[in-house]
Amino acid sequence: MTERLDARRPDAPTLAGQYQPGEVEQRRYEQWVADGRFRASAESERQPFTIVIPPPNVTGSLHMGHALDHTVQDALVRRRRMQGFEALWLPGMDHAGIATQNVVERQLAAQGLSRHDLGREKFVERVWQWKAESGGAILGQMRRLGDSVDWDRERFTMDEGLSRAVQTMFKKLYDDRLIYRANRIINWCPRCLTALSDIEVEHTDDDGELVSIRYSDDVVVATTRAETMLGDTAVAVHPDDERYRHLIGTEVELPLTGRRIPIVGDAHVDPAFGTGMVKVTPAHDPNDFEIGQRHDLPSLTVMDERGVITVPGPFQGLDRFEARPAIVAALREQGRVVAEKRPYVHAVGHCSRCRTTVEPRLSLQWFVNTSPLAKAAGDAVRDGRVRIEPAELAKRYFAWVDNMHDWCISRQLWWGHRIPVWYGPQGEVVCVGPDEQPPTGEGWHQDEDVLDTWFSSGLWPISTLGWPEQTPDLAKFYPTSVLVTGYDILFFWVARMMMFGLYAMDGRQPFDVIALHGMVRDEHGKKMSKSFGNVVDPLDWIDRYGADATRFTLARGANPGGDVPVSEEWCQGSRNFCNKLWNATRFALINGAHTNGPLPAAGQLSTVDRWVLSRLAHVTAEVDEQFEAYEFAKVCDLLYHFAWDDVCDWYVELSKPVLAGGGGPAAVSRRVLGHVLDQLLRLLHPVIPFVTEELWTALTGGETVVTAAWPAADRALVDDAAEAEVATLQRVVTEVRRFRSDQGLRPTQRVAARLDGLAGAGVAAHETLIRSLARLDPAGDEFQASATLAMPGEVSVALDTRGSIDVAAERARLAKDRAAAEKEAGQARAKLDNPAFVGKAPEPVVAKIRERLAVAEADLARIDAALEALPS
Repeated sequence: MTERLDARRPDAPTLAGQYQPGEVEQRRYEQWVADGRFRASAESERQPFTIVIPPPNVTGSLHMGHALDHTVQDALVRRRRMQGFEALWLPGMDHAGIATQNVVERQLAAQGLSRHDLGREKFVERVWQWKAESGGAILGQMRRLGDSVDWDRERFTMDEGLSRAVQTMFKKLYDDRLIYRANRIINWCPRCLTALSDIEVEHTDDDGELVSIRYSDDVVVATTRAETMLGDTAVAVHPDDERYRHLIGTEVELPLTGRRIPIVGDAHVDPAFGTGMVKVTPAHDPNDFEIGQRHDLPSLTVMDERGVITVPGPFQGLDRFEARPAIVAALREQGRVVAEKRPYVHAVGHCSRCRTTVEPRLSLQWFVNTSPLAKAAGDAVRDGRVRIEPAELAKRYFAWVDNMHDWCISRQLWWGHRIPVWYGPQGEVVCVGPDEQPPTGEGWHQDEDVLDTWFSSGLWPISTLGWPEQTPDLAKFYPTSVLVTGYDILFFWVARMMMFGLYAMDGRQPFDVIALHGMVRDEHGKKMSKSFGNVVDPLDWIDRYGADATRFTLARGANPGGDVPVSEEWCQGSRNFCNKLWNATRFALINGAHTNGPLPAAGQLSTVDRWVLSRLAHVTAEVDEQFEAYEFAKVCDLLYHFAWDDVCDWYVELSKPVLAGGGGPAAVSRRVLGHVLDQLLRLLHPVIPFVTEELWTALTGGETVVTAAWPAADRALVDDAAEAEVATLQRVVTEVRRFRSDQGLRPTQRVAARLDGLAGAGVAAHETLIRSLARLDPAGDEFQASATLAMPGEVSVALDTRGSIDVAAERARLAKDRAAAEKEAGQARAKLDNPAFVGKAPEPVVAKIRERLAVAEADLARIDAALEALPS
């Protein structure tokens, strides 16, 4: 039996002294791809598991948000693949209409050219050329991170198949009267010269001005955008406001223009805000537009597409930001400025691409009627077809879809899916599907605009699988299993995919679960921003610490829906963790650990063996439970402490004297150690794939851990008695180690000791192990106890430290430490005894002070015990 248990692999490799990620990662990834490890087949009979990657922009580079998102997705996919699912993780990129067009236009500008110099067709050709030469850098960066995507299925939102899907969806919506063209207020960028979706507008609190203007003796309004008053067509008050009810239906002269405008009563006006009167500019404010619609007011556009005033008069030709002070100055000259407040902080929208202040503008655009689509998207979550994780974020989702405005889908760009509508010489309008021929002849022309990028990315879960064709991929992998994304785009991209997927697939949801994570922040919880100087490039961490360390750092902070703080120090700790695994496996291989044959029978296992196998069973079950709940931080924490504490710090150390002793017990230990590391590396593989692949193949001789079976918790190995026994052993060793540290003893310095009460505590059989780990020698004839440590369970350890320490120096050191602890405790008590501090300080601050006091008092107790234990 011993020979069978000791059947080590003769070809077991010798690992290098330290893990070097740079020597492993590229080699391993290229081999995975070459071997087809990430390919998925629609012909497979295995249960499908599908994730479609949120398509990064073709202009983008890997940032920390991407790294977190991809780490979480990869962990899910790798685990399901190991569980035997037909796992498909489908990659691709978004054509990023505005961003990509801006990149190419800047290149042309450097050559003294504009897109108009090239013309539309040549410009689009130039963009495709840029994509071929420079676009998609992020795809290579995804490989560096270790993304296990099926590269054979890579898609692009402008490729032929996806373009067909876009045209099909537009035609279907148009025919169902869910797409229309109308003049509406939209977000407009005067720099990019296009409409913007809500997600392309970033709001910041900016310093501005609030100017109160007297239109007449009875009418005073306030505005942050004085230049828009040139387009006022009414003043509104609340119809129930007693102060102004008598003015409703009368007119007032608009300053600087000579026009007379009506005073209307509208329930939108808040009587408690300002004077209770608001100016109404229907062509330049979304709320004013709605008021204008209700009261049949004219809409006067006073700026062109570049934000230049077009109204004839002294302000014509001025930029909006030049016109604003000029108009205020003119009003001031007439004595119409009642009050001016500067700075006045208010929310201002900016184009997310160029940071230009967005202008609300009345424009003829294409819109999707979202009402029935949004209702279906809300119903799918309410009736349980789609589950949002964490559940508490469902409220945000409902708040959005239940109050969704119609979606402006047209963009004034050349790069993108051109709107498939043709206009005829007699006012005809024809929408053309992908299999239809557009009308020809004199006077016919296609709409100049392209579709919002979110229109094509909203189709991503179905178009990438072949829709509108009924493909084997669509039949096998739809609905997809889970969508992993940040909560910050829950309202935009996620809602659009829900609307389009449910509409196109007859009520079948695009994904079963929406797993939301937060934003990556620095270690202080601050948002990463170039202006803060705290942006971290994940590629820099990958270069210095490895992809596994980067991934583990991100995953270990990923609680469902919560933001993820990271720091370089934590990444260094993750690298140390990888090295710890490396060293443990290297030790195991050197000492003959292996995975051949079954585990030894229970009767052959030592208590320590039974303990570690029991801990493995518990951890495996808990890891599965947390994976299913998308608790990635808890998964990592469980595995980190099991690996570092239970396996490396305890089981490996407890195994050393057994292995050194040889014989049957050593053979059993080799097999158990091999099994534990085998299972541990499999459990860790989804999060840290590179180092686990290198170690697992070295340990087991298997081809790859990528497709190795996922561990199943073996409840038969749970052994409460062994866990309790080893827990007692650990407490004894830990207490002795703590005493040694407090006394300043060197880690390698051996001390004579007498151990009493081991039998009563059930650990007498482990005395040799306890002495080995605690560096304790047997008590000799000249033994004289200078300190005695009382343990739980009637165990006591008497130690003879005479001559082992400089008592005077140690007493002085402890006295110094005690003075520092007493000072810390005194300062904390003084604050907590101060009612003003406790009553006014934020609760987290008070809690922090209480924690400091508790730590200081614990230090005092420990130091006093150490002083008491010193020889007199």
